[in-house]
Amino acid sequence: MIRFHDPRGESAVEALPYTLGTELAADTPVAFLANGFPDSEPFLALVAEVLRERHQIDDRHWNKGNASITVPRDMLGEISSSCQAVVAAYGH
Repeated sequence: MIRFHDPRGESAVEALPYTLGTELAADTPVAFLANGFPDSEPFLALVAEVLRERHQIDDRHWNKGNASITVPRDMLGEISSSCQAVVAAYGH
C-alpha cells in the first residue's frame, strides 16, 4: 500500500483570493515583463499571442534583463504610464 504524505503545514494566515484584474477590451494596452531568465521572453510572447487572438489586446514587451533585481524605476514608469495591466514572468 502506498501512502501519500502532504508536506504542507498549517498556515497562520488566512488565504485571501486574488482580486486585482482588468477588463480586456480590444486595444487594451497590456505589458509583458520578462524577468531576464532564458526563455522568459519567448514564453511571454506566446502568452501575449493567445491574449491578442482572444481579446485583441495591444501587447507591449519589456525585459528587465536580470531576475535578481527589481524593475528599474524608469522601466516601471514607462509600463505604468502606458499600460492598464501587466503580465510578469517570475522564477524559472
